[in-house]
Amino acid sequence: MKLSDKKATLSFSDGSPSVDFPMYDGSVGPQVIDIRKLYGQTGLFTYDPGFLSTASCTSNITYIDGDKGELLYRGYPIEELAVNCDFMDISYLILNGELPDPKQKVEFDTLVSKHTMVNEQMHFFLRGFRRDAHPMAVLTGLVGALSAFYHDSTDITNPHHRHVSAIRLIAKMPTLVAMAYKYSQGQPYIYPQNNLSYTGNFLRMMFATPCEEYVVNPVVERALDRIFILHADHEQNASTSTVRLCGSSGTNPFAAIASGVACLWGPAHGGANEACLQMLEELQAKGGLSKVGEFMEQVKDKNSGVRLMGFGHRVYKNYDPRAKLMQQTCKEVLAALGLENDPLFKLAMEVERIALEDPYFVERKLYPNVDFYSGIVQRAIGVPTALFTAIFALARTVGWIAQWNEMISDPEYKIGRPRQLYQGSVSRSVPKRK
Repeated sequence: MKLSDKKATLSFSDGSPSVDFPMYDGSVGPQVIDIRKLYGQTGLFTYDPGFLSTASCTSNITYIDGDKGELLYRGYPIEELAVNCDFMDISYLILNGELPDPKQKVEFDTLVSKHTMVNEQMHFFLRGFRRDAHPMAVLTGLVGALSAFYHDSTDITNPHHRHVSAIRLIAKMPTLVAMAYKYSQGQPYIYPQNNLSYTGNFLRMMFATPCEEYVVNPVVERALDRIFILHADHEQNASTSTVRLCGSSGTNPFAAIASGVACLWGPAHGGANEACLQMLEELQAKGGLSKVGEFMEQVKDKNSGVRLMGFGHRVYKNYDPRAKLMQQTCKEVLAALGLENDPLFKLAMEVERIALEDPYFVERKLYPNVDFYSGIVQRAIGVPTALFTAIFALARTVGWIAQWNEMISDPEYKIGRPRQLYQGSVSRSVPKRK
């Protein structure tokens, strides 16, 4: 870390001695105040619900400037990566810090493709779930169960083991998601095919049947690949922080990633695109375009209980850069599939138009986020709504494992142990019973 020329001084109104704390500079973004010795020097903790002002780690992977609407993977703008790279390029970049050269790309793509199969016993494990179980419930169990099969790569102190685990997780996640989907449909599992791309292989495992040959639609393949790219990592969000906190105990990587899957399941996080599509479907059922104005007025009424899903973001105070890319991708997919007149897309465009023009939404900076259009794209290509979050988990796995590996490699890492502001009863005696 680079020590800043400045320092922070904490003073007290009761006359207690002031305390100085060092400050550190990031390569970009806000400086941080190092308060690691705060409790030892003052006997005090900081109070920061939701960690809105707390840096829990140092990281070289992803940078977000919410005011500018900027997202960088290893320094590269997401807008450039999504147009010029595929998901395997991004995976290599996030894991290794640089984009692959042609030779490295071939080697990496081949390595991942050779690890896409899962142990046959996973098929029997799946049978323990109800057919109508939510895919995220199934996926959480499947990812955690991987640790029962790969004892040869769970020594977290061994960099080679961590690399092998990373490749296995990235490679096997599409297979597990497709298996969860096929199981829910009562269809036979489709084994991976190594001559296809990462995303093309996933589409085939999802939608092919033994009855006929499946041909990957290149427009759909590119669209889903872009969804993977846009969701690959997003700094210290809830699920990534969960992976880091879980991994800080020294648990194996499969368990740590399973914890991230479980966290992502929440509707405020990975389930947001599912909730957004449900909102549009409900609006369509109530009258569609003719009711959009009335719906948006209800959203502005705090007492109505009506929420606008897919708009606003905890980090971005400007337009989510991923949303612009996703809107264009949405248009391309609908055109390729002959769905230009899709009523939900027209509905979405009208909701967006009002939100970008109405002073209420503009003043509150409630711009569309990536979830607003990604659900429409997935619905168009045949992905059921309940599977949206599982696909998000598939894409985010590379970010989780890179963040976990970065933490384990950090000589300063410690087991996570947040503090609290206790407001319960003070010490008291148990009453004597007669």
